[in-house]
Amino acid sequence: MFLGKETTSGQSPTLYATDRDSYLVQGWIVTDPTIIGELTLSDSETLVEVPPRLMTHLSKDGMSGHIENLVPPIVHVNNKGNYIIRGARVTDEIAIRKMEIPNHETCVEIPKKIMALLV
Repeated sequence: MFLGKETTSGQSPTLYATDRDSYLVQGWIVTDPTIIGELTLSDSETLVEVPPRLMTHLSKDGMSGHIENLVPPIVHVNNKGNYIIRGARVTDEIAIRKMEIPNHETCVEIPKKIMALLV
């Protein structure tokens, strides 16, 4: 279920709720070597960068939408104030096509119970 999108200069971080008690967070691919170097990611994980206002759309799924705790899955806040979120890399080709993810973006899946730790 589409929850919301935050469009900036033709780039569109997006938030979805799934039927698997999780959220899909679509955002910009993280390329900062300092951030990447601070973390050990498994092959099934990746990072996405999203503006904080994207999280306000959590309110459409019963959460407050106001981030109170900067804990994982948020692993970093960059100098622009954007959140770096760690999660399971979305690899389902059908889902990726439906979300129309551009090449400069990627998507992670975060369980709802983990996302609830943020609000």
